Amino acid sequence: MSAQIHTTAAQPPSEDEVLRHIEQAVLDHRLAPGTKLKEVQLANLFGVKRGLIRKVLTRLAHSRLVEQTPNRGARVARPSVKEGRDLFATRRVIESAILQTLIDTVSEQDLQRLRDMLRQEQQAYQQGDSARALALSVDFHRQLARMAGNGVLETYLNDIIRRTPLVILAHLGDDSENRCRNHEHEAIVDAIARRDVDTAVTVMNEHLLQIESKIQHKPEPRKTDLASLLRPESAVQAR
Repeated sequence: MSAQIHTTAAQPPSEDEVLRHIEQAVLDHRLAPGTKLKEVQLANLFGVKRGLIRKVLTRLAHSRLVEQTPNRGARVARPSVKEGRDLFATRRVIESAILQTLIDTVSEQDLQRLRDMLRQEQQAYQQGDSARALALSVDFHRQLARMAGNGVLETYLNDIIRRTPLVILAHLGDDSENRCRNHEHEAIVDAIARRDVDTAVTVMNEHLLQIESKIQHKPEPRKTDLASLLRPESAVQAR
């Protein structure tokens, strides 16, 4: 495979850049559970040495995005149904705590930032840009955590959010009904603006439960070329 993925024109990507690139491919629903991650192929794609790829895969395994098996190599993790439900149940607890922390300190500037994000998300859906809409949807939840100002809650939420797409792809599928819904995000922001923590938490819980309740075993998807999965439609840049 001759084509390479470069993060800059002058030099190959760093270990952190390769890691972020693969993580983003998971968040964008491009890397499905069970996809094989071959060291030689990845090294060629990124234009780096196998040792760097080996370190990246070890780090991804530590965050449970990748499963490493002796003599079988690495593959994108495939969470069980129970693990998927547990992740969403934990998200409900964490995101409820985030809202309860945020509600008393949120500023008008914070609210405007959230509404700007919702407007961009809605525009992306209307324009058929599902990748951008998905990225904005994920960042909405991260933004709430950042605004709450509790670094521990934010870290836990980010760890879970990284794994959520694997649950969706493994047990629900990649249609729009299995993603966050923009109008529920808007209802959450409206409740925050009113300082109505009970409604904000209720809507958030329902928001996550509508996905959690659908989690059930489904067959593994067909195999797809790794290079095409890692390269989005537009030119690839490290995030």
